[in-house]
Amino acid sequence: MSKRLLVVPTSGVSPESTGRMVQQRYGSEVEVHVVAPASGIGRLDWLANAEDDARADAHALAVRVAAAVPGSNVVAEPGDTDPVQAIRDALTTFAADEIVVVTCPDEKLTWLESGAAEIADDRFLLPVTHLVVD
Repeated sequence: MSKRLLVVPTSGVSPESTGRMVQQRYGSEVEVHVVAPASGIGRLDWLANAEDDARADAHALAVRVAAAVPGSNVVAEPGDTDPVQAIRDALTTFAADEIVVVTCPDEKLTWLESGAAEIADDRFLLPVTHLVVD
């Protein structure tokens, strides 16, 4: 039976690097659900609920990451602006064995993404792996 991964790429990550890292760590016999949070948004836009551009960017990132990760059973979707809420929402429809949060280095994270992997590790009863890509 293949492993079921919930892959959560945050804004600014390279889909190709994400795919390579997932391939190296898990191989190609995985079932993957990609949920890209719409977290590439400024505070004022977030407060004004002006999230359309961030959601479009998240959808494009999810599709590109899904094309780059291994496996033949890959689903992609955009998620909530809060990465932890995006994980929670995805877990209602996808029974993951592990959550893989993929971020840029800390200094490049948006205010919504900072600490998301650590919070997810505290909140969910699943293993959480934090991969950092440039």
